[in-house]
Amino acid sequence: MEKKKITVLCYQKCTTCKKALKWLDDQEIAYETREIKEKNPTKEELKKWYQKSGLPLKRFFNTSGNLYKELSLKDKLPHMTEEEQLELLATDGMLVKRPLVVAENGVLTGFKENEWKKTLLGEEDI
Repeated sequence: MEKKKITVLCYQKCTTCKKALKWLDDQEIAYETREIKEKNPTKEELKKWYQKSGLPLKRFFNTSGNLYKELSLKDKLPHMTEEEQLELLATDGMLVKRPLVVAENGVLTGFKENEWKKTLLGEEDI
């Protein structure tokens, strides 16, 4: 069976990203990486992935990142439109939750092993 190719947007220095890539390797899932700081997602990509994910847009923000805190986004996001939030996310890859996985059958933000198993391996919680 041919493996589906997935794209993982990550940041080299991020320990969660390293853990996630190791998990993918351990599962023998083929993927390609995209450095989120160098190749920031565009507003169009983010909109498409957000719609495909079924997640709230807030899940796409790196809420523990320094930039998020510096910009006081916790207070500002609730008052911003979806378009404004997408435009903001597209300005800097460090605002985007990582790793961000774009697969044929879904989009994942952050590394939660159970969510990854369900989406990427088709496994349900036991």
